Amino acid sequence: MPASPPMFPGFDGLLTLSRREGVDVRPTLLRVLTDLYVQAPNHTIDEEKQFVELTARLIDQVDDATRAAVRARLSIYPNTPRAILNRLNLLPTEPGQSVPLAQPISAAESPAPPVKQPSEAQMRVAANMAMAPRDASEISTLFFAASSSERAQILHNLAETPLRSSARIPQARAARAMHILEMAAFAEDRDNFARELSEALMLPAAIAEQVVSDPGGEPLACCAKALGMRSDIFQRVLLFLNPEFGTSVTNVYRIARMYDVLSERSALIMVAAWRGAHMAATRAKFRPALYDDERQRARPSVQQARLSVQPGVDITRVTRNSSGR
Repeated sequence: MPASPPMFPGFDGLLTLSRREGVDVRPTLLRVLTDLYVQAPNHTIDEEKQFVELTARLIDQVDDATRAAVRARLSIYPNTPRAILNRLNLLPTEPGQSVPLAQPISAAESPAPPVKQPSEAQMRVAANMAMAPRDASEISTLFFAASSSERAQILHNLAETPLRSSARIPQARAARAMHILEMAAFAEDRDNFARELSEALMLPAAIAEQVVSDPGGEPLACCAKALGMRSDIFQRVLLFLNPEFGTSVTNVYRIARMYDVLSERSALIMVAAWRGAHMAATRAKFRPALYDDERQRARPSVQQARLSVQPGVDITRVTRNSSGR
């Protein structure tokens, strides 16, 4: 008796072609195999064996969306092979049941939904909306003009204010920034340090340079806390970046104590204030023009008297008479 033709001819040839051409056809093949299998209510032993062999090779090689679609399709098919049920974590059909059931998943084992990280554009929009520019400008100006003790008091009070802070920097971006900042501090490269600080915290370049060059160290402490930098790393960064600061034991002890008690919220509020202060300065520079500005700036034109000249009159004689000659 001649052997029946295989249910899925050419399968191995398609996989070989896909590997040679660099096109991944495995998700499509698995969907097609499943659709063909569930179209028939019953299958022979050879057909079931071939389906199990082919499907088992593909289930672990396709994306989650394809695997979920195949799992849903086979979960309502009454004759799904037991090996595939186990592979897809499905329970076999009990007597009296029309479809196999999925195994129960406890609340502790259910994976938490992935948190989508905001894009760069979304972070910049959120940064611009964190605080009103006028309030931000006042806080920034007051902080930079204050003494060390006054700055510590300002930061302590900011934690209790209803001001909206800036969003946290994504952990991967903050880790990369801290590594670059530490290397730049060891090399005493203030320019690259300020540039990386500006990019990581989305601060204006002028503000980042002012933070780096500030002799007190409090602005730098706010930026480091906003990035989540550890206390020991911050102390090393501060000492290497500004060697003059390390000559005073009192300064080092003071800024180290302040950094340990500095809250993340206060640091993020200061970051939001520096961003908003730049917006306030930009708006003040580019003030919108009023509708009558051109009229106010225009010079008054000197009206020249028009000479009334009748047709046929000598213009030279009229001009000479009007000038008194």
